[in-house]
Amino acid sequence: MSVLVVGMSHRSAPVALLERLSMDETVQHDTATALVSRPALTEAMIISTCNRLEVYTVATAFHAGVEDVLHVLADVSGVPEAELRGYLYVRYADAAAEHMFTVAAGLDSMVVGEQQIIGQVRSAYSDAAERGTVGPALHSLAQTALHTGKRVHSETAIDDSGASMVTLGLDQAMREMEREDFSGTTALVLGAGAMSSLAATHLGKRGVDKLIIANRTRSRAERVAEHAREAGVAAEVVDFNARAGAIGRADITVSATASDDFTITPEDLSGPTVLVDLSLPRDIDDAVTERDGVRLINIESLHATLRDNDSEDSRALQQAEAIVREEVEAFSSEQRVRDVAPAVTRLRRTAAEVQAQELDRLRTRLPELSEEEFDQVGRAVKRVVDKLLHTPTVKIKELAASSETVSVEMAIEELFGLGRSSVAVDAQRLPRPDELQAKEN
Repeated sequence: MSVLVVGMSHRSAPVALLERLSMDETVQHDTATALVSRPALTEAMIISTCNRLEVYTVATAFHAGVEDVLHVLADVSGVPEAELRGYLYVRYADAAAEHMFTVAAGLDSMVVGEQQIIGQVRSAYSDAAERGTVGPALHSLAQTALHTGKRVHSETAIDDSGASMVTLGLDQAMREMEREDFSGTTALVLGAGAMSSLAATHLGKRGVDKLIIANRTRSRAERVAEHAREAGVAAEVVDFNARAGAIGRADITVSATASDDFTITPEDLSGPTVLVDLSLPRDIDDAVTERDGVRLINIESLHATLRDNDSEDSRALQQAEAIVREEVEAFSSEQRVRDVAPAVTRLRRTAAEVQAQELDRLRTRLPELSEEEFDQVGRAVKRVVDKLLHTPTVKIKELAASSETVSVEMAIEELFGLGRSSVAVDAQRLPRPDELQAKEN
């Protein structure tokens, strides 16, 4: 049995679909209960936020486990399985551990390094534990993930990386505009979440003359504008459907809405401008760059810049990723040792049974041996068996703990039927049950 993750996030699915799968506590409880009632699943916990829906389970078989999760999610959400497959990702065994540790550390969040997710992981685990759908495997995984998240936030400066995405974006925008600050300019900010608010704040600090704020919920845009005015920056709010006109009045536009649809397309542009896209999935259509004088900066290029440059933020990200790798290696090593322990126990038990059977036969064949003599023979046979088993059993545990897992797992599978393959794929690439059955036939 291994941990299986089936999920979707802002990176793989539109916001509207995430909203359809969003679960409150009652739905999470009912869903987790439904999951553990499936034949291939024994444990379950669910992380449900505005940016992700992830089902963590312990599966007795990989393909059967994926299908069981798909069936339950389709039943709960009303979204057809075929549609779900197009957006879900799957992580299994070591890949599942790496994914959860990365999530808990804030490295898979829209704002890299954000700390809210670690609390959401903790809540998901606590709720599932209280309802009895978490067992030893998910307990160990969740506790190690929380420990990893704490290490990342306490041992690195990753908490500042969210602001760094905005900083990097505005730095690049100033280079594109050949400016040292934004004095004398007007900036349009689309959205009113964390990234949009950060962008408005940093634009103000860099001297922008005026901010225009647009958001689907106008009241939230008004709050961002009010904060700007309190900081001494002129700000106005426009309706979201009037954004095309606002783009025409702005020298730079920053979009961070995580919308289902593009917030800016070529048809929205009337002249040269600089556009900064801080969303995943993207807010701004890449086709805008086909317009003369339009320059586009997006979060994917900014992530690459953050990773590649030799800045404090880049080093913090690298340090955080190194901590995740270290914790994954230690956790996977411990799990492999646990996996082979029952096989080692069975091996020793079988050896003891064979030893006892052979001594019984010897007793009937050599009745003239005294009790003392037979005890000596028995002790000698036991010493031989123990010595023969000592090296291989110790070596099996040492090899299982090693990072060189491929050949070890193959050997364990051959000897004890305990293979553990790490898998990370998109759900749509997995064969359906009817396809598997056709191959078997």
